[in-house]
Amino acid sequence: MSYSVQHLKETAAIVAQINPEDCEKCVRELVGVRTRGGRLFILGVGGSAANASHAVNDFRKIAGLEVYAPTDNVSELTARTNDEGWASVFAEWLRGSRLNAKDALLILSVGGGNVEKNVSPNLVAAMQLAKQVGARVIGIVGKDGGYTAKVADACVIVPTVNPNNITPHSEAFQAVIWHLFVSHPDLKVNQTKWESVAPAKR
Repeated sequence: MSYSVQHLKETAAIVAQINPEDCEKCVRELVGVRTRGGRLFILGVGGSAANASHAVNDFRKIAGLEVYAPTDNVSELTARTNDEGWASVFAEWLRGSRLNAKDALLILSVGGGNVEKNVSPNLVAAMQLAKQVGARVIGIVGKDGGYTAKVADACVIVPTVNPNNITPHSEAFQAVIWHLFVSHPDLKVNQTKWESVAPAKR
């Protein structure tokens, strides 16, 4: 079996194991954010930071939410990292944005954060702040979900089907899942371009 066949089989296995009700619960949380006039802050590091930037566009343009990603502001992110340290960078950014009980965090992460192992402590600190101010926490995470799965109000865990491919599948499925969210009829408010110009069915 070629690696391509293996990777695609793993992808199919993950799809079969994701819990649809977890996705529905996340959508309900996101609808709640929009209904109460809150903001969504999408947090991720590494490849998940790039995914966060893409997701901001989709949630704003397709779902009509007010959405931001701290990692899109490189100047502030690096200044805070330099002056205050990496572990507090997201929490301090969110304090500056007046995170409050109307708002929510969407955590995109492979491991979900683990302070004891020093894995994404910045995500953990951000979630701790969210809990302090009453903001909601939503997650799309891999592996066992880490801290995110423990404290999130709604969370989709990308199941591990091959321990050697946790990161690529987790980051790839972040995109699959958030596209499910913004395409969901309860959340989608604006038609996407290619669907809007497609010829009508006869």
